[in-house]
Amino acid sequence: MAWRIGVDIGGTFTDVALVDDTTGRIGVAKALTTPRDFAGGVLAALDSAMRRYAVAASDVGLLAHATTVVTNALLEEKGARAVMVTTRGFRDVLELRRSSRPDLYDLFQDAPATLVPRHRRFEITERIGADGKAVTPLAEGEIDSLIAAIRETAPEAIAVSLLFSFLNADHERRLGAHLRRAFPDIPVYLSSEVLPEIREFERASTTAVCAYVGPILASYLKRLEDATQGLGLPRLYVMGSNGGVFEASEGIAMPAIAVESGPAAGVVGAALVARQTGRLDLLSFDMGGTTAKASLIRNGEYETTPEYEVGGGASANRFMNGTGHPIRVPVIDLAEVSAGGGSIAWVDRAGSLRVGPRSAGAEPGPVCYARGGTEPTVTDCNLLLGYLDRNSLLSGDMQIDFAAAERVIAEKLARPLGVDVKTAAAAVIDIVNHAMAEALKIVSVERGHDPREFSLVAFGGAGPMHAAALAAELQIKEIVCPPIPGAFSALGLVGTDLKRDYVRTFYATTATANPAALEQGFSALQSEGAAMLDRAGVAAERRRFVRTVDARYARQSYELSVAVPDGRLDASAIMVIADAFHERHRQTYGHDNRTEPVQIVNIRVAAIGTIPPLRIRQEVAAPGTNPLKGERRAWFRASGETTARIFDRARMAAGFEAVGPAVIESLESTILVPPGWTARMDTDGFVLLARNP
Repeated sequence: MAWRIGVDIGGTFTDVALVDDTTGRIGVAKALTTPRDFAGGVLAALDSAMRRYAVAASDVGLLAHATTVVTNALLEEKGARAVMVTTRGFRDVLELRRSSRPDLYDLFQDAPATLVPRHRRFEITERIGADGKAVTPLAEGEIDSLIAAIRETAPEAIAVSLLFSFLNADHERRLGAHLRRAFPDIPVYLSSEVLPEIREFERASTTAVCAYVGPILASYLKRLEDATQGLGLPRLYVMGSNGGVFEASEGIAMPAIAVESGPAAGVVGAALVARQTGRLDLLSFDMGGTTAKASLIRNGEYETTPEYEVGGGASANRFMNGTGHPIRVPVIDLAEVSAGGGSIAWVDRAGSLRVGPRSAGAEPGPVCYARGGTEPTVTDCNLLLGYLDRNSLLSGDMQIDFAAAERVIAEKLARPLGVDVKTAAAAVIDIVNHAMAEALKIVSVERGHDPREFSLVAFGGAGPMHAAALAAELQIKEIVCPPIPGAFSALGLVGTDLKRDYVRTFYATTATANPAALEQGFSALQSEGAAMLDRAGVAAERRRFVRTVDARYARQSYELSVAVPDGRLDASAIMVIADAFHERHRQTYGHDNRTEPVQIVNIRVAAIGTIPPLRIRQEVAAPGTNPLKGERRAWFRASGETTARIFDRARMAAGFEAVGPAVIESLESTILVPPGWTARMDTDGFVLLARNP
């Protein structure tokens, strides 16, 4: 027997999903997240899950993990004490940034705090020109004094980003060798190793991010990997922002690839749902304890973007440039808002009701959890409106204090607003639903897609509870609630491939590019990917390499990704690339210009180690089983307070229908079926919600 186990750290809960490859059985366990010691919480959740399902360590074939360590370090500005070395005259590149501004009319806005302050940024005399040739030799005589100055700052990591090192890395490598000899116990990140790609600021920023979070991620993964291997579990894989998993050692070498680790896992799971159910066009909606994430699945595939900002205000406004620290690594294209079960509702000085961005998180959590919370949250409001069991959650494992939630909503929301408690709670839900609908519009309407042509797949601990309201606002007719929605991101962890992306700048137009030189560049990147797969022990028959180029019209500043034909490149294959770019440009922007030269800027290779496909299936109840648990009063926007029937999802047989108003409860999540909707269980354990004719 071989089990796959995925562990996902959320803002409130740490989720564990288990899949038995032999029988297809799915298991789930949840434990409160432990912000003071994430690794301890992961180990406790793993132990609980393996005990519950009687899984021995020797029976585990795959262990994958999604971590928030990188993102949290950047958001909380609690990274390592990093140092940066640049070409003389370019010490301030991190602060000069780009001219992009998130708000054109705010004259007083500040960029996010610089990760490496000026007194820890150093210069060295050298210069590589734009043609890749040395203009000024590396000043070897300055290196000893540079090392002495760096040592005085007591660094925990060093970043090196020299001008045009992506074209010629000789100076950077030589300087890096000196630094690594002088500081053998400190990680040294070279931009030519991290991101050998054009754009000075983005390359420097990505390298600085790696140095800022690298020691923290390395410490965390080492402790966790040592602990899991001590239990006899297999090597640890980590979810990357590109939708693939990687070995822990790869993340330590390139920490930026672990940004948005958790949200990526959920989108991977949504793509699996799209392909398995035949609903190839889906909007993915994931609502957890602190944030809600939206993404788009088209033809069964998600899209990645190489342009991403993290930290600062980027988590709440990631679709706006200038809000965070740019990193140039492939990240699944999604929108994220500060709206989760733990989001705190409050009344501002003008008397307006607000929700978020502050969250109660796991500690102390919502008031109803009785763990010291004192501020009303979205979860407290859902409880008061009758959507959640007023006695307990997690099938009785977590006792609920209904009276405390009602009391705090009355005191801090209803009285200041001059309304009753249920009106106040309903207003909170309306506000948070609108914010999440805007995130769905970002990935659909603002990308040129009509949400009415998509189904909505809803997961996360709170996603299925809010999905019908969002579908109504966007006029979506169908909602898919997969098995174990509250731990679905953890399930996505064990349904994806090993994957790492490699990039190199290659500057040429398709009309003048030398096919042999282009092929040589791709081959070099493929060799790097093959070495990674060798280290991971991936067999030859499980290896796959995907080639793409970043291309643009000659007078443009930003690129589009285009697939490269299989086989050895020749002149005709390069023309195929040009034609594909014209078509991609037309699809994206509504026009093309086939008389304009097409310029190749970067070449990319994704090295993939395939994992046996996962079929998402949860056993349903036997025909004739009665899933009705009882009734309770619940409040709905369309009908006010009414009686809703309560169903146990585990006792719903295939074909069973629950007509709204209804609530469907399971261990880790709750599905809300409002009036005018009907929920139906299918044979694979998916609950499908549809608006009544």
